[in-house]
Amino acid sequence: MQHKIIAYREENHDQLVDIWHRAVRQTHTFLSEEDIQFYHHIISNGALRELEVWMECTVLQEPIGFIGLDGQKIEMLFVDPEWHGQGTGSRLIQHAEKIKGTHLKVDVNEQNEKAHAFYRHYGFVPTGRSALDGSGRAFPLLHMELNK
Repeated sequence: MQHKIIAYREENHDQLVDIWHRAVRQTHTFLSEEDIQFYHHIISNGALRELEVWMECTVLQEPIGFIGLDGQKIEMLFVDPEWHGQGTGSRLIQHAEKIKGTHLKVDVNEQNEKAHAFYRHYGFVPTGRSALDGSGRAFPLLHMELNK
C-alpha cells in the first residue's frame, strides 16, 4: 500500500487529535486520566496549529500518523496504534530530515521506553535530561539529537 506524506489540513484536525489520544493511551501508561485530559485540552485547542505538521495518509487520504515540527525540533510524533511497527514513524522522520536537514532534535518522556528505543534505533542519541516537561509537570524528558 502506497502512503503519502502531506501538510496539515484543518479538515483533518479532529482525526489527528484522535490519533494522538489513542496513541497516548497505549504508549504513555505513566499518565493519569487527569494528565491525559490536561494534555488533550492542549492538543485539541491549538497545539497542532502552532507547529509545522505533516501527516502520513493512506491512499484514501485517511491520516495514520503525524509529526509536528518547530524548526529542527520534533515536538510531537504520533502514529495510530493500528499502524505501529509498520514504518510510519520512520517515514515521518525521514520527511523531516528531507525538509529540515539531519540536525533534528527531540525530547522524549523518560518513562516511555518504547519511544526511547524507537529514536535510538533511528539514530538519535541522548544529549541531556530535564526533570520537568514543557508544561512544568514532573514528567522527566530526555533530550536527544539525530547523530548521522
